Amino acid sequence: MQALFDAIAAMPRHTDARRIFHGRGGLYPGCEHLALDAFPPVLLLTSFQPLNEATLAAVGEALTARWRELSDVPLCWIYQCRGEGAGTRLMAGQLPEPHVVTEAGTRYLVHLLRGQNHGLFLDMAEGRRWVREHVDRGDTVLNLFAYSCAFSVVALQAGAREVVNVDMASGALATGRTNHELNGLKSGARFLAHDIFSSWGKLTRGGPYELVICDPPSFQKGSFVATKDWARLARRLPALLAPDGHALVCLNAPELGVDFLREAVESNAPELAFVERVANPLAFPDVSPERGLKVLAYRRA
Repeated sequence: MQALFDAIAAMPRHTDARRIFHGRGGLYPGCEHLALDAFPPVLLLTSFQPLNEATLAAVGEALTARWRELSDVPLCWIYQCRGEGAGTRLMAGQLPEPHVVTEAGTRYLVHLLRGQNHGLFLDMAEGRRWVREHVDRGDTVLNLFAYSCAFSVVALQAGAREVVNVDMASGALATGRTNHELNGLKSGARFLAHDIFSSWGKLTRGGPYELVICDPPSFQKGSFVATKDWARLARRLPALLAPDGHALVCLNAPELGVDFLREAVESNAPELAFVERVANPLAFPDVSPERGLKVLAYRRA
């Protein structure tokens, strides 16, 4: 645990949402189950194994001591346990309502006490930057497995003419609508609460698109299982893309390396040429690049 306490002691005051300590990357022995994130003005400690009350008290003391050095407002922090004993607890302070955070000047609604997904995946910050830098004015974008539509927001900010957001979860899309409103984006986005695998005809007729973003869950029963469904998804990409259009494909499964994703795309969509792997944020170092988030860019010839 000492590595976590060292990170807390050196923690600056963050204005943007970001990771503070990434034990999950395996670089800090004994802390592989831990992560600490800033969703200003709230801190979130996540553990993938239960922490006892004495440990939580020690973490709370460390956070309180450092927070007094950084801010005059009371500390607010949350503990979330995943796996055995899963649950989320407000440990101190009061959450803002609504809770809106920023990243690179863009505003997002988050909800740290509801479920395991908080509304903004911090490890995808470089993916969002890539979209912002590669969308041209007037482009059309298809955002598959859109979740809270963060990709859509940055694409429209970059000048996209239209973004079609598709996700089975209408609640996530409702958050996506709010994210557009928070950033003053009153037009250009569509929100379709569809099963993607039952909607190819409609999506294809709405194209072609200059950019297709595919960020599915690695395993979600009834929705997507990476080992089975990535090949099915990849086969559809060429028909959705305009000539010279790009596909941004993503995989967050530590047990599946980048070769799995490349094989799924290149065997099933040979019309697509590999461009680059988008680097993960520096705040997410990993002992192996194969374990971390995989974000690959392809171009249709």
